[in-house]
Order: sequence, then C-alpha cells, then structure tokens
Amino acid sequence: MPWSTPFDEPIALRSGRKLATLQHAADHIMKLPEDAQQSQCWQVAVENLINAAETGGGWLMFARIAMMRALNANEDG
Repeated sequence: MPWSTPFDEPIALRSGRKLATLQHAADHIMKLPEDAQQSQCWQVAVENLINAAETGGGWLMFARIAMMRALNANEDG
C-alpha cells in the first residue's frame, strides 16, 4: 500500500490542518521534537503507520486510531 494512501476520514489537527494520508501522518510525526517522537504513544503510531504501508488491510484503520490516540495523549500532557 503506498504512503499516499488516504485514511477513510482525514485526521483534523487543532491547527485546522488535516492529515489525509499515511505520508501526511508520518511527516507530522517527523516534525515533532525528538523526545515526543520517542514517547510510547507516538512509537505505537509509527509502528501502525509502517504496518499499514507494508500490509494494508485493517492496518490503515489501526494507524488512524493510533494517530488519534497519540494526538489526544499529547493534548492531555
């Protein structure tokens, strides 16, 4: 599955931007500070994005869920 594969529904960010594809999500993570990227929630998101890109299928949904959870965990902290 290419990195340009879109999520079923884009992920809205508080800034108003949207993460529409696996690549958009990966780029967002890469722009985070290094310590944030190393947190468990973002590592889970990365793992799911890679699985989605390599395997496809249900991993696309899991990647979206992991991104949403990481974004929400970031807002809580």
